[in-house]
Amino acid sequence: MILVAEDDDGHFALIERNLLRGGITEPIMRFRDGQEVLDFLENGKSCESENVHRPLLILLDIRMPKMDGITVLEKIKSHPILKRIPIFMLTTTDDPSEINHCYQVGCNCYIVKPSNYEKFMQTMERLGAFLTTPGLTIPEIAPKKFN
Repeated sequence: MILVAEDDDGHFALIERNLLRGGITEPIMRFRDGQEVLDFLENGKSCESENVHRPLLILLDIRMPKMDGITVLEKIKSHPILKRIPIFMLTTTDDPSEINHCYQVGCNCYIVKPSNYEKFMQTMERLGAFLTTPGLTIPEIAPKKFN
């Protein structure tokens, strides 16, 4: 399962559609703010339900309501179990200091969303193709509470 934290409906539609075009077959779950992502992980829903798999990847926007993506990144990467979930920052923010901070905290990849519609679609399709590359492994995590 891929968790996508994205408050913009249009951006999420482009992300989902083009990840699928790129070959993603994992379920894609959307969260509209950072707090929803943490609540989901904390409640163990991703690990306890038979119909829902453990998260393989989180695509995380920075500018979101309730809790921004950098705070979510910091909380997840400071947790002994959840820190193993790969997190790709996917945001319009191209400030070098924020990019550096995200890498210092532990993001695995930082992708600036292109403002051009076609380039945005191509970037998401390429991301989907990258994530489905043979031999690429993304570790699963053991079910634990997030405190």
